[in-house]
Amino acid sequence: MGQMPHQTYEFGPYRLDPDEFQLLCNDEEVALRPRLMSLLLELVKHQKQVLTKDYLLEKVWPDATVEENNLTVSVTELRRAIGKEYIETVSRRGYRFAIDVKIQILDRAPTPASGPPVGALPLDSSFYITRTTDDEFHTAISRRDSFVLVKGARQVGKTSLLARGLQRVREAGGTVLLTDFQHFTADAFANIEKLLLTLGETIADRLDLEVRPHQTWNNFVSPSSNFERFLRREVLTKIQSSLVWGMDEVDRIFHHPYANDIFGLFRSWHNLRALEPDGPWPRLTVALVYATEAHLFITDLNQSPFNVGTRLGLEDFTCSQIAELNRRYQSPLSDSEVETYFVLVGGNPYLAQLGLYEISNRRTNLAALQAQADHEEGIFGDHLRRMLVALENDSGLCEAVRGMLSEQPGLASQDFYRLRSAGVLTGNSPQDARLRCELYAKYLKKRLL
Repeated sequence: MGQMPHQTYEFGPYRLDPDEFQLLCNDEEVALRPRLMSLLLELVKHQKQVLTKDYLLEKVWPDATVEENNLTVSVTELRRAIGKEYIETVSRRGYRFAIDVKIQILDRAPTPASGPPVGALPLDSSFYITRTTDDEFHTAISRRDSFVLVKGARQVGKTSLLARGLQRVREAGGTVLLTDFQHFTADAFANIEKLLLTLGETIADRLDLEVRPHQTWNNFVSPSSNFERFLRREVLTKIQSSLVWGMDEVDRIFHHPYANDIFGLFRSWHNLRALEPDGPWPRLTVALVYATEAHLFITDLNQSPFNVGTRLGLEDFTCSQIAELNRRYQSPLSDSEVETYFVLVGGNPYLAQLGLYEISNRRTNLAALQAQADHEEGIFGDHLRRMLVALENDSGLCEAVRGMLSEQPGLASQDFYRLRSAGVLTGNSPQDARLRCELYAKYLKKRLL
């Protein structure tokens, strides 16, 4: 793949990288909040030019109505961080970056993979493949939709997509919250009150709030009412920018008896946009990321957020996307080998990344990888064993897979949706269901038939 142009700005001991949204001073990072970084970038990009106050207010606070005093305070804070000599006040007009800026244009080659692709890919990873869902996600966030729902099988890249969407919000000056339910202990799910209190406490920590939910919790009203009051009074009314709350692994809520109440609470925030148009709710966007089909667990979808907002599905890689990934790994596979590899891993993003990482690091080649792909000691062994254990722990799903492997008709609808959510099957309905890739078919036939 060709190298990508990369532009940075240098002034004094500083280097400002707009792509990374980072300011370095003698190679040490200078911590600036997003609004200050946006303000600095506007001034630096227009060095020696007078930028009016109205222009800066529009550029730095595009999503909020703020007073001129906000700009004055921010300029003062920025001067304190980098030095007074860099920003000049032009009386009755605005501000000007007074120091010469040197623009560096570099060719940035893809960074070699530093380790196997486990978990979410770093924001600066050259191996992240953009799909149409990325653009749809960013568009929905920029529209300030009430809910953005991202569904996809396990290890399809949902968390990596969410991370990039939230970073764009930060760069635009918005406020971001991230809740990963995978990090919650089992005790946090004991009941609805414990879960909502845990959510509130984590929000207070992330936003450094002075008031904590347990300090204002009222036992005479419901946990949902308590949490909504906390969110409105202590979060939304005190944050004037847009707030995007990303919730990852929300599947962990589905199995609990209070799931309908939790998702009913979330849905009420969508309704409040219309009921309280002058309230803070239009500034809140919730991005829900999940794998399991919601309709299998939520009994009243009219009282849940899963039928409002923007619904997106994150699918496996296409053959052309795997070809692009191969190029980013410095093309260890020929064009014909890419097609063979695509059949083997079926577009599964995790398997595609893992295999190409191994091949590009000269630990194996495609022929050797194919020969041992379904072996317990092979590079895919850990992934395949986890899948098998999950199936063996659910006798119904295990029998459903056996039926598919032996080409028996009549796959139950619920089994199909659960197996697709788990990433074992692919297809749009039970009638066109199939194993997700050749690797799964070979491995499971050996162990289940």
